[in-house]
Amino acid sequence: MWWSDRFTVTLLLLVLAGCGFQLQGRESLPPELAQVYISTEDPYTEFHRTLVAALEVRGVEVTDDPALASSVIEIARDLTGQRVLSVSARNVPREFEIYYSVEYSVRTSQGTVLEPQLITLTQDYTWSETEVLGKRREEEMLRSALIRDLVNQVMRQLARID
Repeated sequence: MWWSDRFTVTLLLLVLAGCGFQLQGRESLPPELAQVYISTEDPYTEFHRTLVAALEVRGVEVTDDPALASSVIEIARDLTGQRVLSVSARNVPREFEIYYSVEYSVRTSQGTVLEPQLITLTQDYTWSETEVLGKRREEEMLRSALIRDLVNQVMRQLARID
């Protein structure tokens, strides 16, 4: 009955194609972003490293010399931190919120092509004194996820530059 399985798969593919389903691909970036210089106060943040990697995956040359760049991504804000959301009756923190905030703009030889954009993402998590190592690891994982989401949003906005 192998033909039955093949028929089912073929039918499923036809239905998906008919409804407009497409696998999500990487959006191409405009030619103005072929060579990019990233202007930032701290080039050692995880956001900066992740952004550089995402640009390079899309074929963008990230240069250390602004004179060689066809565009400049200026990162005006790259902040992360956490806040206490709730405390127990003994005044011990029980819930925290992690935030990551980025503000950036894009300039080319024609001027500013993307006005300053501010993106702030947050994620909350619970805290337990008995699970300190696990909760620290959870915080690191959540912060990394926020950074990946921020970079994805930045890349989508860069792809829409005319």
